[in-house]
Amino acid sequence: MPETATGGLAELVQDWEPPTVRTSRRVDSWPAAAFADLVDAEPPALEDGAPLPPMWHWFLLLPHPRTSEIGEDGHPADGPFLPPIPGRRRMFAGGRLQQHGSIPFGSELHSASAVTSVTPKSGRSGEMLFVTVRTELTVDGGTDVVAVEEQDIVYRSEPEGAERRAVARPDAGEPDPGGEWRLRMPTDSVLLSRFSALTYNGHRIHHDHPYTTTVEGYPDLVIHGPLLALLALELPRRHAPRDRVSGFEYRLSRPAFLPSPVVATGDRQGDEATIAVAAEGVRSSLTATVRFA
Repeated sequence: MPETATGGLAELVQDWEPPTVRTSRRVDSWPAAAFADLVDAEPPALEDGAPLPPMWHWFLLLPHPRTSEIGEDGHPADGPFLPPIPGRRRMFAGGRLQQHGSIPFGSELHSASAVTSVTPKSGRSGEMLFVTVRTELTVDGGTDVVAVEEQDIVYRSEPEGAERRAVARPDAGEPDPGGEWRLRMPTDSVLLSRFSALTYNGHRIHHDHPYTTTVEGYPDLVIHGPLLALLALELPRRHAPRDRVSGFEYRLSRPAFLPSPVVATGDRQGDEATIAVAAEGVRSSLTATVRFA
């Protein structure tokens, strides 16, 4: 378990005051249909007034930095929620969603995002910075918050000249977790490229094999953490379509790599379901709990 750190990264961010960022966009049906096709699934009802599935707002509220603003890793070199640390390496660690109301297709979706927590910690891999961004969502200019999302992002500092880490591929041979709900999806570089395009994500660990293995130290292209989270939510969408998801909490404990298929499994007990998503034959990369209204 990482321990809270003092000095180092803590000093670099002690005066960091990130702003609140507000964005708006019409809830268009095209990205929803595109994601359903990406995962070989039936799309939800797409007519105006039908509800957007939970977390699918990820396809709508997307920043679009200029090419001249992109850093070495494919992410923006600077931004309102990017901590001021040298050699920044980014990892998606998990998050939470509280869904209070619906986000209808055809409506105008508004978001207000702000950093709510900055926690330096130290572990076996060195110093890390845990940053939590909270986003409140409203629709059509209303004041009622229809959803609240929190994302936990972990940053490491690898300044130029620092020793590069190496991440081993997880050992295979783990038993299949089973579960009453199940989804299996093959993966390849085309799938990752299409998801990167759909989410306007330029992070090179998902599409640039030489960079991923020699600079970031991974054994192969990394399957997107948000894709794993959305595959977890595909289980209730497909197996409990009449029930409304009111909460979703997920944690990413280890990366998943190509070329392994991804397997999502889940079990429901009453108003909750527990879900695990893993590269086939390997310990889970994501564990989640879904709550139903």
